[in-house]
Amino acid sequence: MRWIKRTVTIAIVSLTAVIGCQPIKSSSIVNSTFNQAEVAVSGTQQTTTSQRWNNVALGGGGYVTGIYLHPLEKDLVYIKTDVGGFYRWNSQSQSWMPLTDRFPLSQRHYYGGEALAFDPKNPHIVYIAAGTYVWDKPGTIFKSTDKGQTWTKLNIDLPMGGNQDKRWVGERLAVNLFNTNVILFGSRQNGLWKSSNAGRTWSKVTSFPGTPKKDIGITAILFDKQMPGLVYAVAYGDGIYKSTDTGVTWSKIEGSPQWPRRMATGRNGTLYVTSGKGPGVTKYANGVWSNITPENSQAMFNGLSVNPANPDEIVVALGESPSTKIYRSVDAGSTWILVKRTIDSTVPWWTKIMRSQAWISAIEFDPKVTGRVWLTDWYGIWRTDDLKTNPVVWTNYQKGHEEIVTFALVSPPKGALLLSGLADVDGFYHNNGLDSYPDKTFGGNGPDFQDTYSIAYNEKDPLKLVRVGGNRWNNSYSGATSTDGGLTWQKLASFPTNKMPMRVAMSATDPNVFVVTISGGQAIRTTDGGATWQPVSGLPNGPRGPWNWSQSLAADTVDGNTFYYYWNDSVYRSTDKGASFSVVYKPLVGENRWHSLRTMPGVKGEVWVSLDEKGLYRSTDAGKSFSQISGVEKAYLFAFGKPQQGSTIPALYLYGKIAGMGEGIFLSLDRGKTWTNIGDRHQPIGNNPQVMAASKQQFGLVFIGTGGRGIYYYSK
Repeated sequence: MRWIKRTVTIAIVSLTAVIGCQPIKSSSIVNSTFNQAEVAVSGTQQTTTSQRWNNVALGGGGYVTGIYLHPLEKDLVYIKTDVGGFYRWNSQSQSWMPLTDRFPLSQRHYYGGEALAFDPKNPHIVYIAAGTYVWDKPGTIFKSTDKGQTWTKLNIDLPMGGNQDKRWVGERLAVNLFNTNVILFGSRQNGLWKSSNAGRTWSKVTSFPGTPKKDIGITAILFDKQMPGLVYAVAYGDGIYKSTDTGVTWSKIEGSPQWPRRMATGRNGTLYVTSGKGPGVTKYANGVWSNITPENSQAMFNGLSVNPANPDEIVVALGESPSTKIYRSVDAGSTWILVKRTIDSTVPWWTKIMRSQAWISAIEFDPKVTGRVWLTDWYGIWRTDDLKTNPVVWTNYQKGHEEIVTFALVSPPKGALLLSGLADVDGFYHNNGLDSYPDKTFGGNGPDFQDTYSIAYNEKDPLKLVRVGGNRWNNSYSGATSTDGGLTWQKLASFPTNKMPMRVAMSATDPNVFVVTISGGQAIRTTDGGATWQPVSGLPNGPRGPWNWSQSLAADTVDGNTFYYYWNDSVYRSTDKGASFSVVYKPLVGENRWHSLRTMPGVKGEVWVSLDEKGLYRSTDAGKSFSQISGVEKAYLFAFGKPQQGSTIPALYLYGKIAGMGEGIFLSLDRGKTWTNIGDRHQPIGNNPQVMAASKQQFGLVFIGTGGRGIYYYSK
């Protein structure tokens, strides 16, 4: 996914040599967030459920920053992503299996993929370096002895940045081919680290003299395949260093590129390097550097691979560019052939830029299948089974790789079961159900936005909707309306310039009336479907967007004149169709970043507010007073859905913590008096759950949108 900026707590880390590490079992490091015992907070005991949550089929959409093919086992392929964790290829189902979905919300920073390396002599052993931002909680390295099914945390905690600058270069983590007990890791802020006992203990390599750029650090480490003890390391912005004694001593290679992206060697020991400045592709042989850049291009090169079966065959790709070119050489870079391409996309809605293989990160020869090459880019994973054809046919393999960041989810009483507002790919009317890819984005039948931040519908006529969003890349924002449930959209006739809309709420009775909050500014409203706009009085300026998931605004579900808003410690109400708001209740002190305000379907004046660690609150008098829901110790997200058969009480879903039951995902059928745990402790949906919605058409169907693992759904 693109670089997502979030407000987080600064962590101070002690960075000393670690001695006597005791590996912790996977079940310990990935703490269970769900208590399997189902007990009621009050009232009768509830039924146990073990139903697994599934991904809504979307089709990729996130940055895959590395791909790794084991030299000993066919089809053993791993990928790392910037915000979606790590995956392994399943050749039988032709899909990607997520390997890090057991991390709960408290360990969400481990979904950032900093690095991956496998034991080249043992296909069962793989290591991952996980951590999203250097300013967040420290990252760490995990080890698996069963191809990623379970993980052991190793005792090395360092700032990592899987979703930060230069995450597409590498590789920072490397295992020595000649002695696989030796592992090196290049950090962003704290130098070079080494383990000599397969990860049990780690120490900092104080002899490494490189001075890399701040927060990018040592970006690539490469053990030579022919000469024991020879290893290279990139100090980004400084140059390439080498060691001939397995990392004990180091010296800078004179004349080396200052800004290397990737390194690779073949069986003959020649070192190849792609760079972002200066010569795009160079090679180092017999102590001499040679510029072998294709077409003498001054563009940035990134992706690089040497054929394991033929050290003279090389592929390179432009990087950090939507206008990607791929070149192939069969004479060690003396001459190059521009690889002409044909795209075979398996995801029907992928746009032109997504099909262009934009911003390629990694490109790799398959060591077990002649002619097969894999590559990863800004949106997914591609493969050709014959690099020698003209043109080369590339097919994207996206099944199972769900990495889209979610802004909004809506499940109206009529029309599609789900509409989603997403980062970078606009959003969807899920016309093919939940297990098949949608045919088009919203932009396929209306205005095309980079992001859709919020969606609302009219309670009286739910096929009438409004969505707001826009394009961060050129700071242009607007919205669109639909009269057919989101199948087609019409762009708003006008919208204030340079204003980023954050949330929208539509009147329950008049679809031409809706209120929009503005990032860092004053809210606005329209009474004519977006033809004209007026300022809203009485509300504080909205929070800065777009990376804010507070759900502050809602319309009453019965009274078309009434809207509600929460911020800081106050509940605001408007009774004049959003023209003006005033405080009706305070203090309701919560956490501004994680709160949701929702109105009860079909009930006038009933308002609910979740305040994360402050709990869940209910008002039955249009916000004049609130009572806390007993037993709810944490309310991170919540949603209302269709009542169960024979009841008129909407189903209440909660992502939070219940007294006596622990943390998890829960269902209540009696307005929060008793709860059933519907979560899965093996799949806690911990990757930044951002939004929650429940179906108004189907009882027991609920959705959670995440910050890097797409959208999950559960159905009773």
